[in-house]
Amino acid sequence: MAPVERLKNYSQESITFTSRVIIAFICVLLLMLVLIGRVYYLQVIEHDRYAAISEKNRVQLQPVAPRRGLIYDRNGILLADNRPNFSVTLLKEEIQDMDSTLAALGEMIELSERDIERFRRRLQQRRRPYESVPLKFGLSEEEIARISLNYHRLPGVQVEADLIRYYPYGPSLVHALGYVGRINEQELKKVDPINYAATHYIGKLGIERFYEELLHGQVGYQKVETNARGRIMRVLEREDPVPGRDIQLSLDLHLQQFTESLLEGRRAAVVAIEPATGEILALVSTPGYDPNLFVTGISSRDYSALRDSIDLPLFNRALRGGYPPGSTIKPVIALAALETDTITPEKKIWDPGYYQINPNGRRYRDWKRVGHGWVNLNDALAQSCDTWFYEVGHKMGVDPMSDFLGRFGVGADTSLDLPEAITSFLPSREWKENDRRLPWYPGDSINLSIGQGFLVMTPLQLATMTMVLANRGRWVQPHMLQGLVTEPGDTPEPYDPIYRRKPKPADVELKTPAHWDAVIDGMVAVMHGPRGTARRAAAGSSYRIAGKTGTAQVVGIAQDAEYDAEALAERHRDHALFVAFAPVEDPQIALAVVVENGGGGSSTAAPIAREVMDAWLLGDYNNDLQVKP
Repeated sequence: MAPVERLKNYSQESITFTSRVIIAFICVLLLMLVLIGRVYYLQVIEHDRYAAISEKNRVQLQPVAPRRGLIYDRNGILLADNRPNFSVTLLKEEIQDMDSTLAALGEMIELSERDIERFRRRLQQRRRPYESVPLKFGLSEEEIARISLNYHRLPGVQVEADLIRYYPYGPSLVHALGYVGRINEQELKKVDPINYAATHYIGKLGIERFYEELLHGQVGYQKVETNARGRIMRVLEREDPVPGRDIQLSLDLHLQQFTESLLEGRRAAVVAIEPATGEILALVSTPGYDPNLFVTGISSRDYSALRDSIDLPLFNRALRGGYPPGSTIKPVIALAALETDTITPEKKIWDPGYYQINPNGRRYRDWKRVGHGWVNLNDALAQSCDTWFYEVGHKMGVDPMSDFLGRFGVGADTSLDLPEAITSFLPSREWKENDRRLPWYPGDSINLSIGQGFLVMTPLQLATMTMVLANRGRWVQPHMLQGLVTEPGDTPEPYDPIYRRKPKPADVELKTPAHWDAVIDGMVAVMHGPRGTARRAAAGSSYRIAGKTGTAQVVGIAQDAEYDAEALAERHRDHALFVAFAPVEDPQIALAVVVENGGGGSSTAAPIAREVMDAWLLGDYNNDLQVKP
């Protein structure tokens, strides 16, 4: 009988099972040890690091924008304010479909293609995560209500309030104050990125730009607790921002607006300065524009209208307009002639109505075709005799004229805080050789002697020149800032930062001080003399005025042709200019008036100047002019 064959070896299986259990136990034990070690590493060794990371995810440090400083005029009237503005903003991290959200918002509020284009550009320029991006500014109460009622279906959309700049007097001050606008990438590279972390606006032009560092303030911070979606739950700590400093300017709002009314309908500029201090009392350029349009971003339609306007409202004529000064520079030319002994105050010159370098040469015509006869210095200034200046200009040559004009600020920007002011250039022998590659001709000196030819000046430079004449050579630099104030009406605290300091030009000292009297007496004769060119403008004045009229050609006329304003297009007519200071004995105001295509300086610009002087000196703000553009 065959032996029985066993199918299982229970003993061997038991040994195998036991071995496997031991191996599994050892593996589990090893894994547990690894896990315990990892937990120990994370919880003990790396505790501080991961606690900080966790805290950072839950608690965030956010910048808080400072309030921008206010701007007041010399009487404490608010010129630049901050007002709350409501805007609709979007938080990218909470929005799944940006296009759908924009479409939904477009059904609730009016959104232009430019609004959406600007929003997408701002979205690309976000400085940090969980930063809301504005879509549209200046929401109305109705628009705010519509959005608020639909918050439940618009995740990531909210209405936020922000302080933005507001200019209550609009176009009246834009060319003096400038304006603020949305900060761009190029501007961000030039400022402290930490201090501007929460700032969306920056000074673009004028005083707003020049004193940006002072007006902006210092950024603050707040430590906030956020949820998993980045929304603020509560504020844990806060360091308040330091507001920008409030500043007081030398501008007089009443005088500024009154002067603007005198220029209504004209392309013109007026700059008025207090001679003793150099403070600018009024700086007007017309036409102007509303700076509030630029604060949150001007529309394409509005900007195109300003840019394409034939009257150039964006152009600051007072600081950047270059005009031939015409006869307004004759007092300086007369000083140069006296100081170089080219002529004496009493010496008379015969004026037949023209001047010739050679007997058969070109005739340089006087404005009075029949001539003035025998004229001395006083007569030449009072009657603006071109021939007298032709002769002395030809005799002394360009060098003394260029030297004296430079001493009075021609060809330079001597202002302290007007960043848009241009320097232009000072014609000289060297300038023409370097710039035009031509020699200086005698005819150039003749043209320069009456403020024509190569010479151009801004209204600010004309007013500055007049201020130095009023001070009899003493220089003070034109400026607009009086100082810092805490409350309107406070005595301004002086402020003189390094970036505002410019070398003060040297005082104009004459070899013969009596020459000041000779020239200023001639300017007084312009206003009060029996044959003065501006005697009508000064009629009935209770104070003495020293002035000088000027007329600058815009287009040339043939040598023997007569100027006929009616035959010319309005924009081809002469510019009208006038400079003056008063009272002569103790000057309180020096000013320059330029009216583009206004015709004669005596008939157009001088009456405007008289109104401005009466307003400042007598408090007479009644417009007695019948201004017809």
